Amino acid sequence: MGKYSPHRIAVILSFIPSTITAILFFTFFTESFEDIYLQIAVILLSIFIVNYIISFFLLNRFLFQKILPVYKTIHGLNFSNKELRKEVENSDIVKAVEREVQEWTNKKTLEINQLRQLEQYRKEFIGNVSHELKTPVFNIQGYVLTLLDGGLEDESINRKYLEKAEKSISRMTAILNDLDEIAKLESGVLKLNETAFDIVALIEEVIESLDFKIKETNTIIDLKTDKEHFVEADRKRIYQVISNLLSNAIKYGDKECRIKIGFTDMHDRLLIEVKDNGSGIPAEALPRLFERFYRVDKSRSRNQGGSGLGLAIVKHILEAHKQTIQVSSKLGIGTTFMFTLYKAK
Repeated sequence: MGKYSPHRIAVILSFIPSTITAILFFTFFTESFEDIYLQIAVILLSIFIVNYIISFFLLNRFLFQKILPVYKTIHGLNFSNKELRKEVENSDIVKAVEREVQEWTNKKTLEINQLRQLEQYRKEFIGNVSHELKTPVFNIQGYVLTLLDGGLEDESINRKYLEKAEKSISRMTAILNDLDEIAKLESGVLKLNETAFDIVALIEEVIESLDFKIKETNTIIDLKTDKEHFVEADRKRIYQVISNLLSNAIKYGDKECRIKIGFTDMHDRLLIEVKDNGSGIPAEALPRLFERFYRVDKSRSRNQGGSGLGLAIVKHILEAHKQTIQVSSKLGIGTTFMFTLYKAK
């Protein structure tokens, strides 16, 4: 029972008049009532009980009426009268209300901060989408206007400009497709087709598909394993994950970049590491690396192409598999991406 519960307050309020009555009896009527102490004790006890009942009833009613609106507000109108009475009667009501109000205030403050962050994220997202789409749209507009102004009849430029317009359209399509895929992954509309497969063989397929880029940049890929590693996952989606991580390592790495791919057995999971010896990523950029359209080096990244959504898709694919991806990096040393998958049973 609390220090300032209605029960204790009622006892204190009842004890005071009973004590005063007792003092008066024993001060002025001791000689006259020497033989009736028991009767006096019964009377005093009766006074105490009556005072207690009246005090408790009035106090409880007063507190209930005053505290009810506070609790209703704090608990979103989900706190029943029965529960509230129990809370009031068996706790230190002053501290209880103070604690409840403080917790409610902290919760609302946290919600407000989260809403502000979401609003800031929304503004950045809209700005990024606008910026990413604006460049190809303006390019297409410029090519089309040039063709309409007479370039269409000029065989030296008409095909060239149409090919450039097609590249810009392809970039827009890639951005929209990636956004659509992220939306489906987030909403759960895109269902995973999980099967058992050898991830080493899958990585070898990805490396083969990137053969041209690998040779062009003199990249060395070291697949550090001599055995099969079977995992339970959506093969198509994990192909996207590996392809994106390797493409980024090649794209943003230095010339003659070296990429190491390693595996670590973690009981029921397999840890896959993709490590490069590139220029690295600044520490302040790491927390935002998986945000949509976030680019560490914006000018260089856009020149390299891509939608800016690759790592965001990687994160969502792994979250759909109930897994996470981590990144560590040091400037001038390199970057390591690490993620887990469930091993095949």
